[in-house]
Amino acid sequence: MEIKIDDLSSPEVTCLIDEHLKSMRRHSPPESKHALDLEALKNPEITFWSAWENKDLAGFGALKELDEEHGEIKSMRTSFAHLRKGVGKRMLLHIIEAARERGYNRLSLETGSMEAFAPARRMYETFGFKYCPPFSNYKEDTNSLFMTKEL
Repeated sequence: MEIKIDDLSSPEVTCLIDEHLKSMRRHSPPESKHALDLEALKNPEITFWSAWENKDLAGFGALKELDEEHGEIKSMRTSFAHLRKGVGKRMLLHIIEAARERGYNRLSLETGSMEAFAPARRMYETFGFKYCPPFSNYKEDTNSLFMTKEL
């Protein structure tokens, strides 16, 4: 699997981002949806990576710089055809390593509190993320859980 910085211009990436946003709308009420759309992912403080298995898009992930010492994991997604193949774990390891290389002391994320997000929460827990209060501009929300990892 090859993980590379992506410019978000390929139809495969656009399609998987659309699938991701539809899923977030299905599982999260509008006031609790924090997934970024295609244009928001192009923001300069966000680095977006795509994961490819040969010419097949396996997934994506993004890292947002909150400040010089703190990053946020944004919009991780594995394509349906690549579920349970370790794509999410490999992307998460890639993002953690990128955060360390940037000198961040902490890496945080927001995820849903609903059952649909339980597999993602278990993966984050496995990699040492702990539950925490809201960070950055987030507010307490029964539909959101916040996690952080000291690097």
